[in-house]
Amino acid sequence: MLDYESRYEGKMIAGIDEAGRGPLAGPVVCAAVVMPMEKDKIIEGINDSKKISSKKREQLYEKIIETAISYSIVEIDEKQIDAINILQATKLGMKKSLERLSVTPDIVLIDAVKIDTNLPQENIIKGDALSYNIAAASILAKVHRDRLMIELDKQFQNYGFAKHKGYGTKQHIEALRKYGKTKIHRETFIKNFV
Repeated sequence: MLDYESRYEGKMIAGIDEAGRGPLAGPVVCAAVVMPMEKDKIIEGINDSKKISSKKREQLYEKIIETAISYSIVEIDEKQIDAINILQATKLGMKKSLERLSVTPDIVLIDAVKIDTNLPQENIIKGDALSYNIAAASILAKVHRDRLMIELDKQFQNYGFAKHKGYGTKQHIEALRKYGKTKIHRETFIKNFV
């Protein structure tokens, strides 16, 4: 997980990732984080958020927030996703999360996407499984989004958001067909189902 970080030894590294590009409902959530790279501050168990249980992610989320030099989490809502498309919404969220850090990193490592910034950046395919800082950002984004969808489940009780987090599961699509769309659905994602 530290191969990419070792290339930038002595530099301040920001990792950026997102959660929620694929769901039919809710925002895309982007996170940027600058983790300390001293050996005694490395958090054991940080990995691609998709490879970790939700319980472990929750624990790591708290540790990352306590340990990070700086972090920021940004939501881009379904209206904006519909207006500019999911890729542009993701890039916008990543850019905003970078700009909201309280420090200016020397290098930005991003999972797969190139963003509009004057800072040096490296775009790494499957970066959340290869870079410690990107993996930390992926955990922040995923936990934040999951918590949000669990809250939204209380407001929209017929859809199962707490369970599937807005992804296009059989249960979700059946609920869409039965109850129609909600204000948090992405119009451009659900046109085949309603």
